[in-house]
Amino acid sequence: MALFITFEGGEGSGKSYQSRALFKRLNDLAIPVILTHEPGGTAAGEKIAKWLKWAHGAGISPLTELLMFNASRAQLVEEVIKPALKKDTVVICDRFTDSTIAYQGYGRGLSLETVGAVNNTATQGLKPDLTILLDLPVEAGLARKSKGQQDRFHLADIDFHKKVRHGYHELASSEPGRWLAVDATLSREKIKEIIWERVQKSL
Repeated sequence: MALFITFEGGEGSGKSYQSRALFKRLNDLAIPVILTHEPGGTAAGEKIAKWLKWAHGAGISPLTELLMFNASRAQLVEEVIKPALKKDTVVICDRFTDSTIAYQGYGRGLSLETVGAVNNTATQGLKPDLTILLDLPVEAGLARKSKGQQDRFHLADIDFHKKVRHGYHELASSEPGRWLAVDATLSREKIKEIIWERVQKSL
Protein backbone atom coordinates (compact mmCIF):
# COMPACT_ATOMS: atom_id res chain seq x y z
CA MET A 1 0.00 0.00 0.00
CA ALA A 2 1.08 3.59 -0.56
CA LEU A 3 2.19 5.23 2.68
CA PHE A 4 4.16 8.46 3.12
CA ILE A 5 6.20 8.64 6.34
CA THR A 6 8.38 11.59 7.31
CA PHE A 7 10.95 12.01 10.09
CA GLU A 8 11.36 15.37 11.80
CA GLY A 9 13.39 16.83 14.65
CA GLY A 10 16.13 19.23 15.57
CA GLU A 11 19.86 18.82 15.08
CA GLY A 12 21.26 15.57 16.46
CA SER A 13 17.87 13.99 17.09
CA GLY A 14 18.66 10.76 15.22
CA LYS A 15 16.36 11.16 12.21
CA SER A 16 18.81 9.71 9.72
CA TYR A 17 19.54 6.64 11.83
CA GLN A 18 15.88 5.89 12.58
CA SER A 19 14.69 6.50 9.01
CA ARG A 20 17.34 4.06 7.75
CA ALA A 21 16.37 1.53 10.42
CA LEU A 22 12.70 1.68 9.41
CA PHE A 23 13.62 1.39 5.74
CA LYS A 24 15.68 -1.74 6.46
CA ARG A 25 12.89 -3.30 8.51
CA LEU A 26 10.30 -2.81 5.79
CA ASN A 27 12.71 -3.91 3.08
CA ASP A 28 13.54 -7.09 5.02
CA LEU A 29 9.82 -7.85 5.11
CA ALA A 30 9.69 -7.48 1.31
CA ILE A 31 7.40 -4.44 1.59
CA PRO A 32 8.05 -2.06 -1.35
CA VAL A 33 9.80 0.94 0.19
CA ILE A 34 12.13 3.78 -0.73
CA LEU A 35 14.14 6.12 1.49
CA THR A 36 14.89 9.71 0.53
CA HIS A 37 15.80 12.96 2.25
CA GLU A 38 15.59 16.73 2.21
CA PRO A 39 17.10 18.93 1.05
CA GLY A 40 18.26 16.80 -1.85
CA GLY A 41 17.11 13.40 -3.02
CA THR A 42 17.53 14.29 -6.70
CA ALA A 43 20.46 15.52 -8.79
CA ALA A 44 19.08 19.06 -8.81
CA GLY A 45 18.16 18.89 -5.15
CA GLU A 46 21.64 17.85 -4.07
CA LYS A 47 23.13 20.92 -5.76
CA ILE A 48 20.64 23.16 -3.96
CA ALA A 49 21.35 21.38 -0.66
CA LYS A 50 25.06 22.08 -0.97
CA TRP A 51 24.38 25.80 -1.19
CA LEU A 52 21.81 25.79 1.60
CA LYS A 53 23.94 23.88 4.08
CA TRP A 54 27.51 24.83 3.29
CA ALA A 55 27.51 28.35 1.81
CA HIS A 56 28.97 29.90 4.96
CA GLY A 57 29.10 33.68 4.78
CA ALA A 58 26.92 33.84 1.67
CA GLY A 59 24.28 35.92 3.40
CA ILE A 60 21.33 33.71 2.41
CA SER A 61 18.15 35.42 3.64
CA PRO A 62 15.29 33.52 5.33
CA LEU A 63 13.06 34.06 2.30
CA THR A 64 15.78 32.77 -0.03
CA GLU A 65 16.13 29.71 2.22
CA LEU A 66 12.39 29.11 2.00
CA LEU A 67 12.39 29.28 -1.79
CA MET A 68 15.53 27.15 -2.18
CA PHE A 69 14.24 24.42 0.12
CA ASN A 70 11.00 24.35 -1.84
CA ALA A 71 12.77 24.30 -5.21
CA SER A 72 14.53 21.14 -4.02
CA ARG A 73 11.26 19.81 -2.61
CA ALA A 74 9.26 20.40 -5.79
CA GLN A 75 11.78 18.35 -7.75
CA LEU A 76 11.76 15.56 -5.16
CA VAL A 77 7.96 15.35 -5.11
CA GLU A 78 7.69 15.30 -8.89
CA GLU A 79 10.64 13.00 -9.60
CA VAL A 80 10.65 10.59 -6.65
CA ILE A 81 7.81 10.74 -4.12
CA LYS A 82 4.68 10.93 -6.30
CA PRO A 83 5.81 8.21 -8.75
CA ALA A 84 6.64 5.88 -5.84
CA LEU A 85 3.29 6.44 -4.13
CA LYS A 86 1.49 5.75 -7.41
CA LYS A 87 3.22 2.35 -7.42
CA ASP A 88 1.89 1.56 -3.92
CA THR A 89 5.32 1.99 -2.37
CA VAL A 90 6.04 3.14 1.18
CA VAL A 91 8.01 6.39 0.99
CA ILE A 92 10.20 7.39 3.94
CA CYS A 93 11.59 10.91 3.86
CA ASP A 94 14.15 12.36 6.27
CA ARG A 95 12.61 15.85 6.66
CA PHE A 96 9.77 17.39 4.64
CA THR A 97 7.53 20.47 4.82
CA ASP A 98 7.31 20.51 8.62
CA SER A 99 11.05 21.18 8.77
CA THR A 100 10.52 24.32 6.72
CA ILE A 101 7.70 25.50 8.98
CA ALA A 102 9.83 24.86 12.08
CA TYR A 103 13.11 26.27 10.76
CA GLN A 104 12.13 29.08 8.39
CA GLY A 105 8.81 29.89 10.07
CA TYR A 106 9.35 29.57 13.81
CA GLY A 107 13.16 29.70 13.70
CA ARG A 108 13.80 32.46 11.14
CA GLY A 109 10.56 34.32 11.82
CA LEU A 110 8.93 34.17 8.39
CA SER A 111 5.15 34.39 8.22
CA LEU A 112 3.66 30.93 8.79
CA GLU A 113 1.04 31.75 6.17
CA THR A 114 3.76 32.49 3.60
CA VAL A 115 5.70 29.35 4.49
CA GLY A 116 2.57 27.24 4.24
CA ALA A 117 1.60 28.68 0.88
CA VAL A 118 5.04 28.09 -0.66
CA ASN A 119 5.22 24.59 0.82
CA ASN A 120 1.81 23.74 -0.58
CA THR A 121 2.78 24.94 -4.05
CA ALA A 122 5.97 22.86 -4.06
CA THR A 123 4.26 19.69 -2.84
CA GLN A 124 1.13 20.08 -4.98
CA GLY A 125 -0.83 19.59 -1.77
CA LEU A 126 0.88 16.32 -0.78
CA LYS A 127 1.00 15.68 2.98
CA PRO A 128 2.57 12.83 4.97
CA ASP A 129 0.35 10.10 6.36
CA LEU A 130 2.59 9.78 9.42
CA THR A 131 5.21 12.17 10.78
CA ILE A 132 7.63 10.97 13.45
CA LEU A 133 9.08 13.70 15.66
CA LEU A 134 12.29 12.75 17.45
CA ASP A 135 12.38 15.26 20.27
CA LEU A 136 15.19 16.07 22.69
CA PRO A 137 16.56 19.15 24.46
CA VAL A 138 18.39 21.52 22.15
CA GLU A 139 21.63 21.37 24.13
CA ALA A 140 21.72 17.56 23.94
CA GLY A 141 21.14 17.54 20.19
CA LEU A 142 23.80 20.14 19.46
CA ALA A 143 26.28 18.27 21.66
CA ARG A 144 25.75 15.15 19.55
CA LYS A 145 26.61 17.16 16.44
CA SER A 146 29.60 19.00 17.88
CA LYS A 147 32.20 16.42 16.79
CA GLY A 148 31.68 16.56 13.02
CA GLN A 149 31.72 19.29 10.40
CA GLN A 150 28.93 21.74 11.17
CA ASP A 151 26.70 23.29 8.51
CA ARG A 152 24.98 26.69 8.56
CA PHE A 153 22.07 25.41 10.62
CA HIS A 154 24.18 23.67 13.27
CA LEU A 155 26.07 26.94 13.75
CA ALA A 156 22.96 29.05 14.37
CA ASP A 157 22.60 30.40 17.92
CA ILE A 158 20.84 28.39 20.59
CA ASP A 159 17.78 30.67 20.64
CA PHE A 160 17.15 29.78 16.99
CA HIS A 161 17.21 26.07 17.81
CA LYS A 162 14.89 26.56 20.77
CA LYS A 163 12.41 28.34 18.51
CA VAL A 164 12.63 25.42 16.07
CA ARG A 165 11.89 22.92 18.84
CA HIS A 166 8.95 25.02 20.02
CA GLY A 167 7.67 25.05 16.45
CA TYR A 168 7.78 21.28 16.26
CA HIS A 169 5.83 21.03 19.52
CA GLU A 170 3.19 23.38 18.13
CA LEU A 171 2.90 21.40 14.90
CA ALA A 172 2.63 18.05 16.67
CA SER A 173 -0.04 19.40 19.02
CA SER A 174 -2.09 20.78 16.14
CA GLU A 175 -2.34 17.42 14.31
CA PRO A 176 -2.01 14.62 16.89
CA GLY A 177 -3.47 12.08 14.49
CA ARG A 178 -0.58 12.54 12.04
CA TRP A 179 2.30 12.97 14.48
CA LEU A 180 4.12 10.49 16.68
CA ALA A 181 6.37 12.32 19.15
CA VAL A 182 9.17 10.17 20.57
CA ASP A 183 11.61 10.99 23.34
CA ALA A 184 14.91 10.96 21.46
CA THR A 185 16.91 10.57 24.67
CA LEU A 186 15.76 6.94 24.83
CA SER A 187 17.99 4.17 23.50
CA ARG A 188 18.09 3.66 19.75
CA GLU A 189 16.54 0.21 20.12
CA LYS A 190 13.66 1.49 22.25
CA ILE A 191 12.95 4.28 19.76
CA LYS A 192 12.98 1.78 16.89
CA GLU A 193 10.34 -0.35 18.62
CA ILE A 194 8.09 2.64 19.43
CA ILE A 195 8.22 3.71 15.78
CA TRP A 196 7.61 0.20 14.49
CA GLU A 197 4.55 -0.26 16.70
CA ARG A 198 2.98 2.85 15.17
CA VAL A 199 4.01 2.07 11.60
CA GLN A 200 2.43 -1.39 11.85
CA LYS A 201 -0.89 0.25 12.66
CA SER A 202 -0.56 2.53 9.65
CA LEU A 203 0.24 -0.41 7.39
